[in-house]
Amino acid sequence: MTKPFLRLCGLVTILALAACTQAGDSAKPPAKGTAADDVGVTTESAAIAGATAPRSSGKTVGTSSIGVAGAQSAAQLDTTTGAEKAQAAAPTTAGRKLGVTIASLGDPSQSGFWIKTPLVKSEGNGRIVNPATGKSANVRLIPLGGPASAGSQVSLPALQMLGVSLTDLPTIEVYEG
Repeated sequence: MTKPFLRLCGLVTILALAACTQAGDSAKPPAKGTAADDVGVTTESAAIAGATAPRSSGKTVGTSSIGVAGAQSAAQLDTTTGAEKAQAAAPTTAGRKLGVTIASLGDPSQSGFWIKTPLVKSEGNGRIVNPATGKSANVRLIPLGGPASAGSQVSLPALQMLGVSLTDLPTIEVYEG
């Protein structure tokens, strides 16, 4: 009876020593590419805390994608052809003015020249004008739920044609026809 007990005590001692060795490793700075790097925690602050940042079961989001190889520029997201750009830039006689709206960048992965706006009730062709620059673009008018005073979403190439920064919220005029 004493021998099995002594063996069990020896096993527990070995496990305890192994656990102490692993706990001592956590004081080392985390390796590059660990969760601490992914969430913007510096190696020094993680070492001071004595552990790496907590890991989540889902996708880890970094603090910034600027300069990351996977990030895409506006030019890379603009998939419109030269013919589409020429058609959007072609001069037309503006139809009836539907109103003015605050524009923001819509889904950059959706190609073409379009505006989603509450100023229209059905799809059709139209034109948007940036009164600050006088630049305009022929676009597809797409209804967007909400009151007429709500803002609109504009495609990436249409905003570029208007000469608007992708982070601005310009007031633009919307015409049908």
